[in-house]
Amino acid sequence: MSNELLDDRRRALEEAFFAKQNALLRQRLAEPEEVRARKEAFSAASGITDPAVLDALVKLDVSPETLAAISLVPLVAVAWADGSIDAKERTAVLSGAAQGGLKRGAVGYDLLEKWLEAPPPAGLVEAWKGYITAITASMDHAGRRGLQEQLLDRARMVALAAGGFLGLRKISDEEEQVLADLAKAFNT
Repeated sequence: MSNELLDDRRRALEEAFFAKQNALLRQRLAEPEEVRARKEAFSAASGITDPAVLDALVKLDVSPETLAAISLVPLVAVAWADGSIDAKERTAVLSGAAQGGLKRGAVGYDLLEKWLEAPPPAGLVEAWKGYITAITASMDHAGRRGLQEQLLDRARMVALAAGGFLGLRKISDEEEQVLADLAKAFNT
């Protein structure tokens, strides 16, 4: 009887061990799919397509929702550079958000509309710069540069939409200053 009891306990231990090992293996097999899904979510939320940037964001465990809102700050900052937003700038900001995959009805879109109605809260740009500096600190140069280009190119489109001072220059001095200030966040 004691041999049967020992055999039963041995089998129970083996089954528990192998069940745990199988669960770990299934988890390892599922991770690449999860990583791919997260990259797709980042790309859809932000418009970022550079694989190096997407890899870095996945490793940093940034959420697509956070990234979507963060990617809008440069657009809004440039639009408000002269203290007001005109219809062309508003259209350019919404177009830039759409290019980034932001859809009407999404939380980020609602936030964006609030930022277009009234200036965003004080400290938003500084918070954005701190966040971007933290994200890019562990990226290589190519990844940091890719993220900078993708985020700031859309902001530059907003500046170009405004037409500058009396339509004589494409980007106003205030907008150039905001763009240069935003770019500093990437020079870690």
